[in-house]
Amino acid sequence: MTTTYNCTTDDQRASGLEHAQRAISEKKCVVFPTDTVYGIAADAFSPQAVTMLLVSKGRSRTMPPPVLIPRINALDGLATDVSADARKLAEAFWPGGLTLILHAQPSLDWDLGETKGTVALRMPADEIAQELLTLTGPLAVSSANRTGHAPAQTAAAAREQLADSVEVYLEGGFRPAEGEAAVPSTIVDATGPRLRVVRNGAVSLDQLREHVPGVLGLGEIPMAEEEPAEEEPVQAQPAAGESADEATPAGALPAEPAASGSSAVQPAAPEPGTPARNPQP
Repeated sequence: MTTTYNCTTDDQRASGLEHAQRAISEKKCVVFPTDTVYGIAADAFSPQAVTMLLVSKGRSRTMPPPVLIPRINALDGLATDVSADARKLAEAFWPGGLTLILHAQPSLDWDLGETKGTVALRMPADEIAQELLTLTGPLAVSSANRTGHAPAQTAAAAREQLADSVEVYLEGGFRPAEGEAAVPSTIVDATGPRLRVVRNGAVSLDQLREHVPGVLGLGEIPMAEEEPAEEEPVQAQPAAGESADEATPAGALPAEPAASGSSAVQPAAPEPGTPARNPQP
């Protein structure tokens, strides 16, 4: 039976957290507030529970959910080959709006979807979320909405979309505060030699670079470190109708969008009314 608890009162908060812990142990889904938006959660180590989460959202295994953790020392239990730079960002911005993509511990028995051996980890800065995570351990979490719809900023809004597919709804008021726009966490890929932002969000690039100056921004490409060829001919400008790719050195980005007739693919403009990609907690 689906139940909503008003976690702004102490008695319902205690009852709600107890019920949510039991639901997670029974491989069911719960909804709770985070510091970004409301999330739908399931046991990260139960393939059955993760499948229920994805089905509830209308999402396929090609979009695996991130994992929320209760404390920073859980990092090494879930990820491997964590670089010094990734640790600096975790220590600086956890708990908070930063998600790190890392190599998953190969010994763990879990199935989050088609992750290609990686896991996205975050420690949320929200009291209710922290209390629940302390009771349950790591949770697979995604934004509490049907795919293609706006993320829920209250448990009531989440219930309108997810209905009885969720066992427990923990209502904690607006996340973020009422009237403020929902901002997802910043996602940084820490699986390569350079940290790279793959989604802008709550933590700005300038903030990241205060701790790790070499972080690459969204879409940035590092200069290729190659020895110049002897007697290299001067690069000509592309002629009319010539592909911009044929006239641009490897690793460089065109200063302007390719002209009509270029082989470079330009992203299609969204149709009116097309929703933005849903942020995840």
